[in-house]
Amino acid sequence: MMIVGLTGGIGSGKTTVLKLFKELGVPCYIADIEAKRLMNTSVEIKSEVIALLGEEAYTSKGLNRKFIADIVFNNQDVLEQLNAIVHPRVFEDFKKFFESSTADYIIYESAIILDGDSKIFCDKIIVVATPLKTRIERVVKRDGTSEQSVLARIDQQMSEKEMIAKSDFVINNISLESTKKEVISINTQILLEIQNA
Repeated sequence: MMIVGLTGGIGSGKTTVLKLFKELGVPCYIADIEAKRLMNTSVEIKSEVIALLGEEAYTSKGLNRKFIADIVFNNQDVLEQLNAIVHPRVFEDFKKFFESSTADYIIYESAIILDGDSKIFCDKIIVVATPLKTRIERVVKRDGTSEQSVLARIDQQMSEKEMIAKSDFVINNISLESTKKEVISINTQILLEIQNA
């Protein structure tokens, strides 16, 4: 079974692209969502996060995402420490997801696939690319945050140009119609490659 990594900068439209792959019947593992689930349900992770960031990292409702984001997106060292707590657990969880699937290929979505070891276990990489102005507008609207805050988060990520250089496929997420065509084309290419392997 092939593992296809899907990535892109914040606000690039990865969620939209994943929805289109899901409509084609492709199982998708969304690392960010699963990381949040694990951070809220694992006593072990919770205690390590509190040790790193303090009691305010959690509220009575669970993970205090805004508090955590305000710290880690302005401090690369703390971000790396948090990733070292969460990512190995996410990878173990993904392995269970992978082993339980019978699909021709599955998609592993993560904003940081190309930053660390994740690329090693991916057979192909898809990058979702979108103009910077559009990305900023989307995140400001979605998260109710400032443009400055979004730019700080973008600065913490690998540049889109670097991502594209390391990818096998690029989806230019400009309009839903063109994105849908690109997803169908990539799905066809991947399935053909699997059949001919």
